[in-house]
Amino acid sequence: MMRLAKVRQVLLYTLVLNIAVSVAKIIYGYKIDSISMLSDGFHSLSDGASNIIGLIGVWVASRPPDESHPYGHNKFETLSVIAIAVLIFGAGIEILRKAYFRLSAPHDIEVTGLSFIIMLVTLLINVGVMTYETRKGRQLKSHFLLADAMHTKTDIFISISVVISLVAAKIGYPVVDIIAAFVITLFIAKTGFAILKSAAAVLTDAACINPAEIQEIAHGIEGVKGSHNIRTRGKEDHISIDMHIFVDPEVKVRQAHQVAHSVEEALKKAFPAVMDIVIHVEPYQKKGVQ
Repeated sequence: MMRLAKVRQVLLYTLVLNIAVSVAKIIYGYKIDSISMLSDGFHSLSDGASNIIGLIGVWVASRPPDESHPYGHNKFETLSVIAIAVLIFGAGIEILRKAYFRLSAPHDIEVTGLSFIIMLVTLLINVGVMTYETRKGRQLKSHFLLADAMHTKTDIFISISVVISLVAAKIGYPVVDIIAAFVITLFIAKTGFAILKSAAAVLTDAACINPAEIQEIAHGIEGVKGSHNIRTRGKEDHISIDMHIFVDPEVKVRQAHQVAHSVEEALKKAFPAVMDIVIHVEPYQKKGVQ
């Protein structure tokens, strides 16, 4: 549970930064009437909302197994990842709505030096947040932190497009602001689908480890005559393995159990993320022999 406590700490740090960034963009976006800057601000606000969802999801995921969830609550972290994708799609719809109204009723954008300063400062903050979350996500093997870092990465591309639209408006082409809003929406949609895909892989029990790697380790244990029906599922920090191993049919149950235990220890040592292993022991039988 120490890992999840560290994940919560990272989310609290990034929550404060994301709120500061979003408030600056939204307030100034309204002030200069820039749809792309305003849209970027709302997208940054969704980053803060995703941090809050992550805090709740990680808290639930940290709860120990109980009668209704005998395998634990680990997948609640993955459900939080799906919530991030929903927020991202919601932001995309809001941006498209604003872009449509802007096409119907064009406005001039008031571009000042301060608007560029705000965008550049928030851009640097986003780069820092993404780098920090990615590093911590890999270090803590957190599916949520890595997805949230991907979410923040869209802010970086969005902010760059906003700067471009502000430059275009400054030289007399405010329509670029609307074009930038549509480009932003494409980035948001792409990120949302990527996050959904990663979450779906966990919830649909996609394989996590190549069975050949597991076989190689198992077959290196004394007493193992072979293996089959190897299955894996879970996520990067919490993997489960189910497998069958063959042992000499003449060995006693105690010896067969010890062989299975040795296989389990070897696999957990080779793959630290493996938390649960179920091994079914079968009597070895040469082909053609009944």
